[in-house]
Amino acid sequence: MKKHICNVFLIVSIISIGCELIGKIQIGKIALFPMLYAVIIGMFATPDLLGKKVKKIKDMVTDKEMGLAGEMVMLMLLMLGIKLGTFVGPNIDKIIQAGPAFIAQEFGHVLAPIIAVPLALKLGLNREAIGAGSSISREASLGVIGEKYGISSPEGSGVLGVYLAGTIVGTVYFGILGSVAVYSGLHPLALAMACGVGSGSMMTAAASSLAAVVDPKYADQVFAYASTSNMLSGITGVNILVFISLPFTEWYYKKLAPKFAKKDVVTNA
Repeated sequence: MKKHICNVFLIVSIISIGCELIGKIQIGKIALFPMLYAVIIGMFATPDLLGKKVKKIKDMVTDKEMGLAGEMVMLMLLMLGIKLGTFVGPNIDKIIQAGPAFIAQEFGHVLAPIIAVPLALKLGLNREAIGAGSSISREASLGVIGEKYGISSPEGSGVLGVYLAGTIVGTVYFGILGSVAVYSGLHPLALAMACGVGSGSMMTAAASSLAAVVDPKYADQVFAYASTSNMLSGITGVNILVFISLPFTEWYYKKLAPKFAKKDVVTNA
């Protein structure tokens, strides 16, 4: 076990130091941060990709290292949450003033299944579309879907698939989106609230990119609003998923499945 832990820390250290040496890359108003490079490099340094071709990496990155890395991510996100909490305190009065807006944005969770379920069915998913399309599919969603359907069920496979895709691709996507969103013309604090989707890594990537391109006077507030929004997405988002989003997704799936799903699929809930 010690060997596997050492391998994880060694590889993570090499990737982190290398990405920090590269530093931030500014392309016009689009900012690319070391976190993005780290995710991309880490994605390739896996047994399924580069690890199969490079023997030394293959020996150091096995399924055990991958499992340990996943557990360590959760630990690091706790530390990240503590750091981001320091941005909330100094801006608490402004956050309280925007309180209703934070609550209202949580109803955006219902938009996910409206768009995602038909798309998932078109791509060939069946009941997996319920798990994949009912939410952003982060840790809270895994718990809810796993408890109701079982993580080995089609619904569980759907939410787990989106969770893994979000972990790998989502951080890169949100990091770029944070910079590009400034061209929408929306207020920086509205964009900051949109960064808090319920994922610590995605929120950090988006907020960091956004803070780098907005007026400097909004920089700290961007992190404060993004952190608060992310926290609320984790708390209220679970309740909305359980009582609104998931039941709606079930109903929506039953309506759409006869038109989009494969004909041999039974659509009983």
